[in-house]
Amino acid sequence: MPDLLLELFSEEIPARMQTRAAEDLKKGVTDRLVEAGLTYESAGAFATPRRLTLTLTGLPRMTPDTREERKGPKADAPDKAIEGFLRSTGLTRDQLETREDKKGPVLYAVIERKGRPAADVIAEAVTETIRTFPWPKSMRWGAGSLRWVRPLQSILCLLSDDDGAEVVPFEIDDIASGATTRGHRFMAGDAFEVTSFDDYRTKLAAAKVLLDPAERMAKIEHDAAQLAFAQGLEVVADKGLLAEVAALVEWPVVLMGEIGAEFLDLPPEVLQTSMKEHQKFFSVRNPKTGRIERFITVANIETADQGATILAGNQKVLAARLADAKFFWENDLRKVRTDGMEALAKPLANVVFHAKLGSQAERIDRIAALAREIAPSVGADPDRAEQAARIAKADLSSEMVYEFPELQGIMGGYYARAAGLPEDVANACEAHYRPLGPSDAVPTEPVSIAVALADKLDTLTGFWAIDEKPTGSKDPFALRRAALGTQRTLIEESKRLSLIAPMAFAYGQNTAAALIRSGVNLGKIGEDGNVISSPQNENIIEKRHLLRTLPKTQIPDLLDLLTFFADRLKVYLRDQGIRHDVIDACFSLGGQDDLVLLVNRVRALQGFLDTEDGTNLLAGYKRASNILAKESWEDEAAPDPALAAQAEETALFTALDTADPQITQALETEAFEAAMTQMATLRAPIDAFFTEITVNAEDPALRANRLRLLTRIRTTMRQVAVWEAIQS
Repeated sequence: MPDLLLELFSEEIPARMQTRAAEDLKKGVTDRLVEAGLTYESAGAFATPRRLTLTLTGLPRMTPDTREERKGPKADAPDKAIEGFLRSTGLTRDQLETREDKKGPVLYAVIERKGRPAADVIAEAVTETIRTFPWPKSMRWGAGSLRWVRPLQSILCLLSDDDGAEVVPFEIDDIASGATTRGHRFMAGDAFEVTSFDDYRTKLAAAKVLLDPAERMAKIEHDAAQLAFAQGLEVVADKGLLAEVAALVEWPVVLMGEIGAEFLDLPPEVLQTSMKEHQKFFSVRNPKTGRIERFITVANIETADQGATILAGNQKVLAARLADAKFFWENDLRKVRTDGMEALAKPLANVVFHAKLGSQAERIDRIAALAREIAPSVGADPDRAEQAARIAKADLSSEMVYEFPELQGIMGGYYARAAGLPEDVANACEAHYRPLGPSDAVPTEPVSIAVALADKLDTLTGFWAIDEKPTGSKDPFALRRAALGTQRTLIEESKRLSLIAPMAFAYGQNTAAALIRSGVNLGKIGEDGNVISSPQNENIIEKRHLLRTLPKTQIPDLLDLLTFFADRLKVYLRDQGIRHDVIDACFSLGGQDDLVLLVNRVRALQGFLDTEDGTNLLAGYKRASNILAKESWEDEAAPDPALAAQAEETALFTALDTADPQITQALETEAFEAAMTQMATLRAPIDAFFTEITVNAEDPALRANRLRLLTRIRTTMRQVAVWEAIQS
């Protein structure tokens, strides 16, 4: 069975597009081949800066013969119906068969197709794939109509087996397919022919081209580590940069250069960011001091002077870049040492955060007030939390962050230390942005936690207040990330915080800000801190402190935000193996805004349900609940033990009397596993009750008492969760 080799050779493809393009090429060709009946055993796709390559193994030489039967209209159907059927099948009237059906004679089309040579099918599939290739951006050149990311220069397309290789013939805009390719742009000679994928890969390597991006990445990583190790240094790992650099070269040549001594005292993050963003250099660190002392660059060519000229040029450009960074750093330091962080933050009063929510400075005021409210609940000093919140975003107006936005927060920490602020306040500058993603660590210091929570809750409540909520896949303000970050911080750091209070506090601040900016007169604040009503706000704001005021008309939005939080929590816990219905069962109890408490309850309940006692007790609960629903029973009166007519009833009364107070006490002390243990003691008496007792007894008093007993079962178990939400 032959194998296919396809190469599309062009001018340099942007690094960010190569991986996706290789996958799109594989999908485009293979989908069309399979649809045409041409299957294969395996497929591989590769990309270099100048080529996309696809290899398929185990292709048949012909597509199989096919026979298809289609049922058409009745034989006496109108002519237009029959003509439409003929057009869809490509047959003539005399080629149709007439067969008897339940409703009379019906026309059938029998379409037989002979197998086609694989080369013909491949030519069509490749041509259509190239013509419709989904490049994010593409261009035209010359007089042709083909669009490609960069001018396409040649197409290699071969079918090969043990008997040899043949070109799959086709042509696109005067570019005819062939059996030749080219090696490295500078270090290889003329075009050369290949006969198979193995031959192609071997000859490319001889022509200074490593085809596989993974192989190029491995070579860069290995050579860089060896160069650094020889100097007692280590390369700062950066998988994203590694993948990008590997996509910029076909023959990676790793070189290590020096950083000017005058720049070595810059913060390592500044050096690393400047070299990565501007030059695509890897940072090389001294493990003893943590300083960035050298850099790794990857050339695309071997030179007679072992890269000395390349390094000299790179070091010259790097020095100019770092001179700018040093200038920004020194200017910012001078400002904070002279005037403090507040002076650095002052320009934020003129920076709009959102048209409906005010400036960055106004937002900082809200975050500071909220951080002060949250601080006691997370073990932070309120004064220290407010202080940290007021300077945490000051570096947004610094020259360094203006040049390198990626350093926001990090530079704030450096500047806060330079201004002589406490270490935990300085740490909050960087940590309050965390977590930046699902794999990022959460803040751990109490002050950082208070500011991080205040920042995220202000964002969430602010955009909820102005009705800028996530819809579908759209989340322009990253509100899902803010909700998940809040939840992870509280859960992973075991911080006991009831979310309702700070949410209402933040919501009141943001709603007041939005109303003010919309022109609503909120009235004056009296000496007692209460809002003095005015006709404009009489029905909008209650007479409470302005920052604590929640507009009555907006309370449903806050409940909607809590529902949003619950949905995000389900996603977070589901990734940890927690069932969504168990989360619903606990959340439906109401008042479950302490996430640590809620998660502990959820995990204990799921652990209980995974046991035999839990499964059977759930079945017993649902049986009791179904009987009560069927009887439309709403009597909440307590059952009378004196009316118990059988031993199983008495045993159930005894079990409930014993378990009920112990479950209540366990829940009050948050000993959820102990509560589940007590729940398990109800399993046997409930099972025995349903096995031996007829609930709908003929005696009305006995029947009513047994229904009340079922109600008591439901009430006792509902202390733990709303069991109706749990799937069987």
